[in-house]
Amino acid sequence: MAKQMTEEERIRYNLTRLKPLSVEKLKQLQEIELRTIAKFYGNLDELESALGFLRLGFQYGWKPLAIVHSKKTFKKYEQILGIDAHELFPEETPTSDRSIGYSFAKKVSKFWQVVNGEEKAEHKRELSST
Repeated sequence: MAKQMTEEERIRYNLTRLKPLSVEKLKQLQEIELRTIAKFYGNLDELESALGFLRLGFQYGWKPLAIVHSKKTFKKYEQILGIDAHELFPEETPTSDRSIGYSFAKKVSKFWQVVNGEEKAEHKRELSST
């Protein structure tokens, strides 16, 4: 039987799977953030969510984000940010498997069916602890 991880061990393990951004990527991220904030008007909740989408995209990849968000919301965030998520973010990362929905879609080999809602994934918006 596997030993249960302590909270600190779990956090350390998750940190090993996160990739610090290069200086170039950090500069690009800041430029996108500042431009987005400067040009945005409207509902502040949408801006905040789009900026979270931007940050998480680098660590989780665009595929897990496509599982979490509807196609409409995914496109809305791309439009707010002025990006193409498929070009800017990696497809997946070592952290991607923490996405319960993405892990399910990979296991059943039906990524686009899960994205389109044709294949139901329970807890598709949740992250596992590791």
